[in-house]
Amino acid sequence: MFSYIVRRVFQSVIVLLVVGLVAFAMFNFVGDPIDNMLGQERTQEDIDRLRAQLGLDQPFPVQYWKFLMNAAEGNMGVSYRQGRPVTDIIAERLPATLELALVSGFLALFFGIVMGVLTAIRRDGWMAHTVMTLSLVGVSLPTFLIGILLIYIFSVELDMLPSFGRGEVVDLGSWTTGFLTASGLKALILPSITLGLYQTTLIMRLVRSEMLEVLRQDYVRFARARGLSERVINFRHALKNTLVPVITVTGLQLGSIIAFAIITETVFQWPGVGLLFINAVQFVDVPVMAAYLMMISVLFVGINLIVDLLYVLIDPRLRG
Repeated sequence: MFSYIVRRVFQSVIVLLVVGLVAFAMFNFVGDPIDNMLGQERTQEDIDRLRAQLGLDQPFPVQYWKFLMNAAEGNMGVSYRQGRPVTDIIAERLPATLELALVSGFLALFFGIVMGVLTAIRRDGWMAHTVMTLSLVGVSLPTFLIGILLIYIFSVELDMLPSFGRGEVVDLGSWTTGFLTASGLKALILPSITLGLYQTTLIMRLVRSEMLEVLRQDYVRFARARGLSERVINFRHALKNTLVPVITVTGLQLGSIIAFAIITETVFQWPGVGLLFINAVQFVDVPVMAAYLMMISVLFVGINLIVDLLYVLIDPRLRG
């Protein structure tokens, strides 16, 4: 078990180093940040001086090494656009993204598992057929189109929910939250549904297929022969074994919620790190782009590592 953990941690570190290298190399081809930082009347001396200040005149390996060393110390550099530490900027935007991801993840898990179990137990009923048909919407339609449709229905036509922004928030020091205000909660509804709909349908269809497979097993037939109620069979025996293979996919999907929030935040002008990344791309703000990608990479690798460890704890056969 210990050797497995060490091996997986080592693999995770290698993945982060490779991702950082690829990201840092790609961002060198996005554009020259000097063009956006200096005016039209700039001289070659101004360009050379600013390039030296930012360290852009150094070879790529030197820039990448400094980036890794600074990142290990929690220093992601200074934003080319705002002239502020990137860690401070991300710290201001991160609460909005995490709250949106938390609500979306909860909705995806709750409704995905509940509807997956119900459509498996009553697979021949009209409700199961209706839910499976509607689930194709969440799988087929792009996220931005779902968001636009929700805005048109609930904001434009019905005028029930806000179409953009985070609403009123409460400052708790190092954290700002919209959970404590009515406008903040209302502002969360549309973007959280938009962001979590695809994950909901994916988890639901996965739970349903696994549940149907488990219900065909011999131990389920034996439980019925012993006279156990359908409620006990479905929720104590079948559901427990159904969730084992679902853990891996569910864990990765929860990580992708934050990564895919970039589209939802753009549609709803949600002031999170996803919208920050889009603005950074437009202004070639390389430190912000690199910090965002490294944050997402750490999140994915961390969740994947936790899922692997949970999988080993659940299935003892993998401990060898």
